[in-house]
Amino acid sequence: MKHCQWCDQRFRPNVAYQIYCSEACRSQATREKIADKYIENRRRKWAKKPRLCKACGSKLSIYNDDLLCDRCLINPSEVKKALKEIREFLKDEDL
Repeated sequence: MKHCQWCDQRFRPNVAYQIYCSEACRSQATREKIADKYIENRRRKWAKKPRLCKACGSKLSIYNDDLLCDRCLINPSEVKKALKEIREFLKDEDL
């Protein structure tokens, strides 16, 4: 008996080199490997040329998949709104 490398379920292999328990596990693992290679190739390409934030022009990390830096992604009015809701919630609990 072997353990499937995708779902970790025990299975009886049909051939000695079988590592996945089913066609579904094999195809999901293959899809994930292809997606990982795509992301790695894209990051390698990004490393060769500088990427800049569309809003403020600061340099973006090759690991940032967005078009904006972290500072520009945060909407100050949304932060104020969330803080106001938290304060109101805490006031209600104190009563």
